[in-house]
This record gives sequence, structure tokens and C-alpha cells, in this order.
Amino acid sequence: MKIRTFFHLFLLCVVLNSTACRSTGPAGTPATVEEAEKQLAKKHKKEAKASKRELKKAKKAYWKLQSKSARKSVKRNEKAQKKMMRKKRRQGEYNWEDQERWENQ
Repeated sequence: MKIRTFFHLFLLCVVLNSTACRSTGPAGTPATVEEAEKQLAKKHKKEAKASKRELKKAKKAYWKLQSKSARKSVKRNEKAQKKMMRKKRRQGEYNWEDQERWENQ
């Protein structure tokens, strides 16, 4: 029993020492500024992708909880808003600050 306990403690110390040496080695730190910027950009891109994925999951879960009539109502409202905006763009609302545009027509 004692030999087994000492052996486990010895293995634990060896593992802790080897991981500590590996983490402080020069392989983890970039040599140039460009490499560091590349690593940071890669990290930010990865985080952005993960946050986007989480947001998508949250939206999906939210809409799954809503009733069918509520989902239809939101879709109809969005469609109507798009249609109104399209009409406004086509008709061209009068802009009082941009007089020259309207005088030349």
C-alpha cells in the first residue's frame, strides 16, 4: 500500500512538472508582431463564429417557444414593412434640404 501511494505521488509530481515546463516554453509565444496579430485575428474570428452560432441557437429556441399565430403575425408585419419601405423609395419622399434635386426634374 505504501509503495503504491508513493508511486502515485511520484507520477503526479512528474506530470505537474512536465506540464509546467511545456506551458512556459517559447513555442507558445510568437516570434514576430505579424505572427502575434495573425494569432489574435484567428482567435477573434473563432470567437465571433462561436458567438454567432450561440445567437442563432438562442433565436431558434425563442421562436420555437412562440405560438404559430405569433410567428405568422411577425412574418406578415415584416413583409408589410418591407413593402412600405419599397414604396417610399420608389415614390421618393420630398427632402426639404435637397431642393436642387427636385427643381431639376
